[in-house]
Amino acid sequence: MFVRIVKMGFDETHIDTFLADFKENKERIRTFKGCRFLELYRDKNQSNIFFTYSYWESESDLENYRQSDLFKGIWKKTKALFNMKPEAWSVDKLESLK
Repeated sequence: MFVRIVKMGFDETHIDTFLADFKENKERIRTFKGCRFLELYRDKNQSNIFFTYSYWESESDLENYRQSDLFKGIWKKTKALFNMKPEAWSVDKLESLK
């Protein structure tokens, strides 16, 4: 399993726009070929900081998503709302306890 974590910071005036866009697109992202899991988190102490956390079957599935028209459209709208440079990590899941 391939995991992608993305940290994004928004100007306070753009948070509602971001959340509406995420709500509109989350099912299309989640059902994109290779995506197995998608969550959105909000920092408890800095309410303008958000994280997406997604599982992908492979790195190539994530790359196919990143090259898709779906991603390009979402990212174009989202990056215009940032107040800081986004950060992203691609990690391998080693263990999971339930």
